[in-house]
Amino acid sequence: MTKEELVKVLKEEPSKMDFFIYEAIFSEKRDTFLPILKESLKILGFSGKSIYCLYKEFSKKFLGFSVPAFNIRGMTYDVARRIFKVAKRLKVGALIFEIAKSEMKYTKQPPLEYATVVLAAAFREGFDGPVFIQGDHFQLNRKAFFTDSFKEKKVLRKLIRESIAADFYNIDIDASTLVDLEKKDLMEQQKYNYEVTAEMVSFIRSIEPEDITINIGGEIGEIGGKNSTPEELRAFMKGFNLCFQDSVGISKISVQTGTTHGGVVLPNGKIAETFLDFTTLKILSKIAREEFGLAGAVQHGASTLPENYFYLFPESECVEVHLATGFQNFIYDHPALPYEFREKIYSYLKNNFKNEWKEGDTEAQFLYKIRKKGFGAFKKEWWDLSYEIKENILTDLESYLEKLFTALNVVNTLDTVKNLCL
Repeated sequence: MTKEELVKVLKEEPSKMDFFIYEAIFSEKRDTFLPILKESLKILGFSGKSIYCLYKEFSKKFLGFSVPAFNIRGMTYDVARRIFKVAKRLKVGALIFEIAKSEMKYTKQPPLEYATVVLAAAFREGFDGPVFIQGDHFQLNRKAFFTDSFKEKKVLRKLIRESIAADFYNIDIDASTLVDLEKKDLMEQQKYNYEVTAEMVSFIRSIEPEDITINIGGEIGEIGGKNSTPEELRAFMKGFNLCFQDSVGISKISVQTGTTHGGVVLPNGKIAETFLDFTTLKILSKIAREEFGLAGAVQHGASTLPENYFYLFPESECVEVHLATGFQNFIYDHPALPYEFREKIYSYLKNNFKNEWKEGDTEAQFLYKIRKKGFGAFKKEWWDLSYEIKENILTDLESYLEKLFTALNVVNTLDTVKNLCL
């Protein structure tokens, strides 16, 4: 089927998208059909956009809301549809769909697939706002970098090029893995971080489409490590500005304020209470905005925090909040998910990832940390869950999304975002 034929069918019967997206992911013709479906969506008016213009407004003054960024690891089409459905009803325009470099591998969702699925979901729900697709934690492996920096940077450039071709017009460069806290001088600690970030931002600017300014973020503190400080932020930005020669650099900065990706899991598999330093988050956001012209600070690892915390992000002038593991937990732990299916995944993980079972961890701790890898290995089976099962899970997810959008104050942001980003 040609893209012209596909467009005609979808215009006449939008529900056919459910069949076409499934074929694009799982059929033998995937390699040829997926790009055709992506192009058809573009003709229909659904393509990725950059959130840069909105963040440019944030750099002038905080706009009163924090943008949620969703990492969807499994049941991606269904979950994305539900997010768009709630966003449409509440007139939410400030939201991002993202996937990290590491997630692409263990969920088996390369850039073209992830972008096409998200855009297909937007089409299916009739969402008329801009769709922001983001590369999260486009990261450099510390050991690989210091073994062969040229090779490791080449790997990242390849991913960036592939992602931009798939409409990832928002990219977070994460070279915080290269920070050396053993150095006494802050500039020396951040040296590899700001140098590599500047190099990658320059590379992005050199290949971005002529009519698009890709929104780019940097990171000063590895999530799960020591909390970031104003001095570290200033050192990073000073070094970055010395190295970066183009006109448009980064527009946001990710910081560490007490969270850990996935949360800290207790021996019984429950999440330990996290104490987030909202005071530091607000200070860093203000410094980023007032001293360096950025939109503000970004909070990672937030999805496992208590619900009442989310009201504090806009109060802290946080520009963006990343949400991943909490949605994974919502799906895995939902009572509607068949016990047999969950245990099948757990059995597979215990048999195939024994080498990642850390000494001293209980089985519950091991499974909590590793079950993210059950999405890629069983991707088709997640998609094939019955309508009744998925509907039970997604209906409850819808209620959670309403609370989240309200807490982050992004309800009724659609017109503002459309005026700036379309």
